[in-house]
Amino acid sequence: MIKVGCCGFAGGMGRYFGTFDVVEVQRTFYKPPLSRTAERWRRLAPEGFEFTVKCFQAVTHPATSPTYRKAGIAIPPEKRDRYGFFRPTEEVIDAWERTKGICRALDARICVVQCPASFRATEES
Repeated sequence: MIKVGCCGFAGGMGRYFGTFDVVEVQRTFYKPPLSRTAERWRRLAPEGFEFTVKCFQAVTHPATSPTYRKAGIAIPPEKRDRYGFFRPTEEVIDAWERTKGICRALDARICVVQCPASFRATEES
């Protein structure tokens, strides 16, 4: 089956729900919303509407990525090597747990994991 949707609620959530039956929630990449916010989105969505979630950047992108500035996330210099690239750190594991929590709240079956061009598969990742 092919589903057509947008990345984000183009034209507003109410209008979007009347036009499409799937959305990629990109906001979760920059800074995951509170679980209660995601739960509200799920309640507002019509029956059968599908949410897909973009994985929080703290899992995939290093703290030096300009996307952190866009999200307003300040990471102390001494902790920058603890974020992104699927590192087995407390910070990355916490970011993954936050992503999973949003997926659960939205009943999302798909989590989109976007890696930066600089990502290289390593033993650690």
